[in-house]
Amino acid sequence: QVQLVESGGGSVQAGGSLRLSCAASSSRYCLGWFRQAPGKEREGVATIARNGITTYADSVKGRFTISKDNAKNTLYLQMNSLIPDDTAVYYCAAGFLGWVRCEYNYWGQGTQVTVSS
Repeated sequence: QVQLVESGGGSVQAGGSLRLSCAASSSRYCLGWFRQAPGKEREGVATIARNGITTYADSVKGRFTISKDNAKNTLYLQMNSLIPDDTAVYYCAAGFLGWVRCEYNYWGQGTQVTVSS
C-alpha cells in the first residue's frame, strides 16, 4: 500500500557526507531509516514521527539528521562525519503507531552506502 524508493547512496571517504532520500507513495505516522551491514542484523538508525519527534541510534547521534518534507512525502537522512562502520545497505521504512512504539511494515529496496578509510 506504501511504496518507498531510496536514493542518494554511494561511496565516500571517511569524514565525508551523504544525503539519502526516500520518496513515499503516501504518508504514514512512523518513518525511519534502518541499515544492515554484511553478516549483521538490521538495526534502526533514526526515526521521525508525524509529530516531528526524532530518535537516533547512539552510534550516529551528532552525525546524522533525519528530516521529512510532508508536502512531498519524502524522507531524508543527512549523514555527516561518516566512518567505515557506517557501511551498510540503508533502508527507509514506514509504519503505524502501536501502543508502545512504532511498528514498521513497509520497506524500501535499499541503497548501498560504502565508507572507505
